[in-house]
Amino acid sequence: MEHPERRFDEPRDWADGHVERWQSVLPHLDPDIEGAVTRMNKLSRHLRRVREQGVADYGLQKHEFDTLHELAGRGGRAVPSELRADLNLAPASVTGRLEALERRGFVVRTPSTEDRRRVDVELTKAGRAAWQEALDVVGREEHRLLGVLAPEERRLLSDLLRRVLLASETPAPADGSGRGGQPHP
Repeated sequence: MEHPERRFDEPRDWADGHVERWQSVLPHLDPDIEGAVTRMNKLSRHLRRVREQGVADYGLQKHEFDTLHELAGRGGRAVPSELRADLNLAPASVTGRLEALERRGFVVRTPSTEDRRRVDVELTKAGRAAWQEALDVVGREEHRLLGVLAPEERRLLSDLLRRVLLASETPAPADGSGRGGQPHP
């Protein structure tokens, strides 16, 4: 497949140099695929670092933020077994996390009114505030990064990434075509 030459007036990013280096080593390298994957990986790492720093800046550890995040995603209330499934953890790990969060005043655990064997976990105002503040750090950076695109470009990017993600969620065909049975338009 022919790839159009880059225009000289386009700004260059780190991935452009990466692709150029590897094209001389791997002549059959598709520069568009390598460039897209490299950029997605680099952006993902960047956002992960921003998230980790934001979490730390608000006095949370990553596992605490993750637990508060899942609890907030369930409307601020859940049972430990739901959190265990959401976080893919062993029962003892969830119990330890909840005990630590309760000591910090971020959650309360109360016996269920429906089943006395069960405990309900609820996000406190302090827990929601800590989670929201850390989350806002990431949100501001996401808006800063994607703010360089017009709304219709953001929608197009999201739609294109959805197609790529759907392909990753579909097993690769046995013939090795790598298309996951998904035709491209």
